[in-house]
Amino acid sequence: MNAVFFDMDGTLIDSRADLCATVNHTRRDFGLEERPVGEILAHVGLGARHLLANAIPEKAGEVDSLWEVFMAHYGEHMLETVSLYPGVRRTLEELAARGWLMGVNTAKPSFATHAILEKFGIKRYFGDAVIAGGDASEMKPSAVPLRACAARMRGHRLSSRDWMVGDNWTDLKCAENAGVKSAFCSYGFGRLGDSRYTVRINRFEELLRYMKGEE
Repeated sequence: MNAVFFDMDGTLIDSRADLCATVNHTRRDFGLEERPVGEILAHVGLGARHLLANAIPEKAGEVDSLWEVFMAHYGEHMLETVSLYPGVRRTLEELAARGWLMGVNTAKPSFATHAILEKFGIKRYFGDAVIAGGDASEMKPSAVPLRACAARMRGHRLSSRDWMVGDNWTDLKCAENAGVKSAFCSYGFGRLGDSRYTVRINRFEELLRYMKGEE
């Protein structure tokens, strides 16, 4: 069987409002002014601690304290406005019908990842193949979390026929490091940089053009 791995933020879900609101809640708690959405989103993709250190640079030396406040706010508000991108549910259902193994490879904290998958009823497509921030010894763009995710798929071994799908350069570089194909989600809010990709999709359901039945 072939496998496809998905990023979360900017790929499966639109979480911009929740992430930015939580960062700005945290900034206010530390007596700091709010920051524009675009400025905050520029730091999404390398984990929550990276986000905090860069979106709240005035307190970069106090990341542990920021983390506690941020996690408390995020736990309260992470499900308020988050939404699946159009076509996600139907596409996952069709990929499952075609025999694809599916996993999630994200830098998002584990508790938030699982809560959001449960909220939208799509966790069943991934089973145990979910690697979130902190679940592996390294995060994207390393290939380590992708390999860890594959290991949870009935012993699946990565091959050049597998795919990593994401909206950020970290996803594409992860795919390159792991020797798998990559789909760049242009509709997301990540940064491409100078990363290379196999295909570019403007809507999630476009994946179905490239992922035929089981080989």
